[in-house]
Amino acid sequence: MFIMYFTERPYREVPEEEIIRSRSFFGTPNQYFDREVGARLYNEYLDEAVYAEELGFDGVMLNEHHGTPFCMGGVMDVEAAILARITRKVRIVLLGNPLPIVKNPVRLAEELATIDLISHGRLVPGWVRGAGSEQVFHNANPAYNREYFNEAHDLVLACWTRPGPFRWEGKHFTYRFVNPWTLPYQKPRPPIWIPGIISGETVTWCAERKYPYIGLGTSLHLTVDLWNLYGKVAAEHGYQAGSENFGYLQQVHLADTEEEAQEQGKAALFGGGGANFSRPEWTLPPGYNSKEANRRLFQSQSDYGFLGITSETLKRSREEESPEERARRRAEKRQADTRHRLARGEIGIEEAKAKILANYGKAQAGFQIIIGTPKSVLPKLKLIMEVLRPGVLGLFQAQGPLTKEQRLNSMRLMGQEILPELREYAKELGIVDPFEREPGSRPFVVGTKYEPLVDWEALKRAPKRDESIRV
Repeated sequence: MFIMYFTERPYREVPEEEIIRSRSFFGTPNQYFDREVGARLYNEYLDEAVYAEELGFDGVMLNEHHGTPFCMGGVMDVEAAILARITRKVRIVLLGNPLPIVKNPVRLAEELATIDLISHGRLVPGWVRGAGSEQVFHNANPAYNREYFNEAHDLVLACWTRPGPFRWEGKHFTYRFVNPWTLPYQKPRPPIWIPGIISGETVTWCAERKYPYIGLGTSLHLTVDLWNLYGKVAAEHGYQAGSENFGYLQQVHLADTEEEAQEQGKAALFGGGGANFSRPEWTLPPGYNSKEANRRLFQSQSDYGFLGITSETLKRSREEESPEERARRRAEKRQADTRHRLARGEIGIEEAKAKILANYGKAQAGFQIIIGTPKSVLPKLKLIMEVLRPGVLGLFQAQGPLTKEQRLNSMRLMGQEILPELREYAKELGIVDPFEREPGSRPFVVGTKYEPLVDWEALKRAPKRDESIRV
């Protein structure tokens, strides 16, 4: 089993009331950026990655977001290049470069190849469509998001695997001369993993290409549906999917006592947490998602949310809602919305914070965040392993204003007490990762039944996301 460490690298010293008032991390005025703080944090996060290697993690994961203190990884490839030189063993997993906002995929191919060379073949690139807010930040048309993604992907792969020079005549990219001199260390190319939230289109796209799909902390019940969709498509394409085709990212925070863990874990809801990543109009701009993808998101999200996607956000995209119902609902929401109530002086910041913290228990009940000591956290992580059997597991450090010491202690407990237990349990379950078994390498005979990808009995013991809303 491949276990990796992940942090969004948040800018933790932004005024929380500013985020709560605007109901969004994205778009927070950069007047709140302090250069001394930023310099310190970037170096702390690089040090954390080195520490993760010392603790025995197999990989360190980076991601990329723009225009937000929620994540300082606006130029993730720069961080990856530094890690390629200052680490020795860990895989550098990029989940991932937002291809639809890349203006020059040939340049991206060169950047990633350089990182792979410096690291002597430790790069695992992953590509994303980018959050809706990324389209806003880079002035990209969301209606072309998937088209840009597909063509940029094909062009990067061509740079790595097709002898140059050659021409590229595409719908969105045209090059008269493609001949990158810097090629990846790994042959014929680095392994590619693709992360996602709840998108059947993305899962199908991954299965068609035998790429491992990494679920980003989504509801276990709906993630099971995606795993099975992947398995069905894999069988149609002649191979048996297995644990090597799947990964899962889980937000976790550990401390020495339950009391310390519960107090520190509240940092995950700083400023509203992932639910306030961006406002609805930026999270899901028109044309960004298909109606089917929005339907799945609507089913999967609670009021805790992720990357600005909550049950309330997604109500506006329901197909059965009439224009009159939509107008009425928007009026009601404006009346009840915390941001508008703050502006009208009906509630204060402290009351708004209390409303946010009311979701803390719900988020834990639904496994959106797992908080505690190693003793209390391990059974929950093992249940996730039983249900999903992921070959890749990412442990996601809690966001918010944790101190450096608290973050490092949580990492220490992960490395010393969680990792060994998870590795042994993975062996018991027969879980293998994409480096132990090549994804798509096991043929499937058409007309036979493919192997189950999840444990249905374990799923019965897993909390349902909608149950967590009623806690």
